[in-house]
Amino acid sequence: MKRSSKKRRGIKVFIKDTFKGRRGIQTYVWLYCMALVVLILVTVWLLQYVFLYNYYRSAKISSIGGEANRIIQAYGTPEQGHINRTIAYENSLCIVITDEDGNPLTSENNLGAYSRLYDDIENNYSMYIYKLKSELEKADDNCYTVTFDNDDLEVKEMIYCAKIYVDEAPEQAYLFIECTVEPIDSTVMIIREQLMYVNIILFELAVIISVFISTRVSRPIVDITKTAKRFGEGDFDVNFEGKGYREVEQLAKVLNDTKNEIRKVSDLRRDLIGNVSHDLRTPLTMVKAYAEMIRDLSGDNPVKRNEHIQVIIDEADRLSNLVNNLLELSKLESGNMELNLKKFSIVDKINDCMTRYQLVIEQNGYDMKYEADKDREVTADPDKLDQVIYNFINNAINYTGENKVIRIKQINTERSVRIEVSDNGKGIAKDLLPKVFDRYYRDAKVKRDVVGTGLGLAICKEILRCHNFPFGVRSEEGKGSTFWFEIPNKVTKENSPKNSAKDSASEKEDK
Repeated sequence: MKRSSKKRRGIKVFIKDTFKGRRGIQTYVWLYCMALVVLILVTVWLLQYVFLYNYYRSAKISSIGGEANRIIQAYGTPEQGHINRTIAYENSLCIVITDEDGNPLTSENNLGAYSRLYDDIENNYSMYIYKLKSELEKADDNCYTVTFDNDDLEVKEMIYCAKIYVDEAPEQAYLFIECTVEPIDSTVMIIREQLMYVNIILFELAVIISVFISTRVSRPIVDITKTAKRFGEGDFDVNFEGKGYREVEQLAKVLNDTKNEIRKVSDLRRDLIGNVSHDLRTPLTMVKAYAEMIRDLSGDNPVKRNEHIQVIIDEADRLSNLVNNLLELSKLESGNMELNLKKFSIVDKINDCMTRYQLVIEQNGYDMKYEADKDREVTADPDKLDQVIYNFINNAINYTGENKVIRIKQINTERSVRIEVSDNGKGIAKDLLPKVFDRYYRDAKVKRDVVGTGLGLAICKEILRCHNFPFGVRSEEGKGSTFWFEIPNKVTKENSPKNSAKDSASEKEDK
């Protein structure tokens, strides 16, 4: 009882929604099903009422032509009379065979006294038969067909005329077959009446079945829509389910992936706010504090004043670098960054980078060495490649272990030059490796002032993607990490900057 009442309520809601103008997929599926059913029923009615006469007439002519051939083949044989009677009885025909002058040779009448041929023969007129014979002589073929209205029977009739050529016969004969060409049998009326009831039953069943089908087809999409509304309200714990259909299951999978990506972006945004707030707050506090110190304490002391002003300048530079990194990353991700591709020596480029770290090596005791391979000319944007190398080295400096060992390796292969920057720090857990190139990512185990905002590796990622250079990271906890990228020897369609939107297979593999 509960289930049937629930179904009735569902049908009422469906009809209400349909006529209120809120048409969804359920309504359209129902309308399409009903349109198909109506089209089928209309086609059946047209065939039964409109085209039935034409079909019956063509079928009757074809049938009478076949019977005429049987009669002609039997003409002049002992079985002629029996075959004529059988054909006339089975098909309700009037069959007349005449000589060349129109005189009847034999006849079989199963139409009754209203037959035109029979009336012509009984009254010895033979005028109508003679007229038919004349029309047959004019015809291009050996047969001729005429239709007319029989007012006595109130039906249309047809007379089939044909010439009989038989070698054994002494003279040429003519065959005339009269029959009705309208379905006057009561069976047709019974079939038409039955068709009316069948159509009514089919229409009612179609309404019920189409409502059921439309409800079943639309239910997964309705469920996904409800889940999407909850997701739109900020509930990231929802799970999109698309049971029943492959397309809906694929849609649910895509929506779940989208949900996970949006959740990741939301988490990154939250981290960004926290990270950038921290990075902005510290220098701003320093700038304000030292400005107040200059105002209140060291304004008249040139030495102290210069020290405090230098701190303000350094903190302002730190703020400027942060803002520049944010703007640069935004520009890279938007695809507005243009590459200035040039050929240059990779060994000279890395040696130039190493000279800039000489002071850091001497003052802080870093064991930093460049293990070069044979020099090669590479094609890239030298300034952008500088940023990648600097960020990789800076990252190694921040994360290296207590003995401060950093190695920059150049490995030449047949197809590319591979650059690796390794440290001997704590390493990165396997589950965190795919995240290291994300924006604003930082390891929670590392102090905040060491990691910075996490924009460096994200900038490297976008620069390498713009070049379409393979890149990645490998790491083992307790032994350190190695960040790498490869510069192909030749620029092809696969590694040209135009294909920068694609992730490299090497990057995915190492991640």
